[in-house]
Amino acid sequence: MSARRQPAPRLNNRRAEICRTAAQMIRERGFDATSVSDIARALGITKAGLYHYISGKEALLFEIMSFGMDQIDAEVVVPTRSIRDPEERLRQLMIRHARIATRAQGAVAQLADEIRALPPPARKKIKLRMRAYFDFVRDTLAELHAAGRLRDIDLTVATFTVLGMILWQPRWFRQGGRLTDEHVAVQVSELALAGLLRPQARARQRGLRIV
Repeated sequence: MSARRQPAPRLNNRRAEICRTAAQMIRERGFDATSVSDIARALGITKAGLYHYISGKEALLFEIMSFGMDQIDAEVVVPTRSIRDPEERLRQLMIRHARIATRAQGAVAQLADEIRALPPPARKKIKLRMRAYFDFVRDTLAELHAAGRLRDIDLTVATFTVLGMILWQPRWFRQGGRLTDEHVAVQVSELALAGLLRPQARARQRGLRIV
């Protein structure tokens, strides 16, 4: 079962354009080699015009990462938090997160390593938000473990594996190629669940009989 596609929340179109354009340039060139002037040119505005939205390059990087976390909160955490069955919750959050990860060539999703360039207070804020999402995924896996439905695997290892599968996706996925983002999102979730869940648990959920 795939997550029903709904319209993405309107997270300010201009903000999205600035964040995604800047993220693509930083991904290609690196944070240190990308100037505010470069980003302004790519957006078709003056440097002064870009400073209307940001106070500097570090502030823009913080805005990009905040934008990414806002998307995860709005499109992944909020819609799945109320799903009672942990397997279905895990499936839906993986599908939804995978869709976000490949959006706009996945530029925003691939900037996690640039967190080092943030000033300590901003870095701490982003890390706290990342940790909260990590704990949300880990808590879902802990529910499956408590119910005897998870394989004998460390919860931290399992959580990093789930997130790693999603966050690696934009490194190889190509928009407009043979595979659609929806198809890939569903397959990634099925592969993860097949590796995480005990076969007996999956069979019971699907009404199958193991012989």
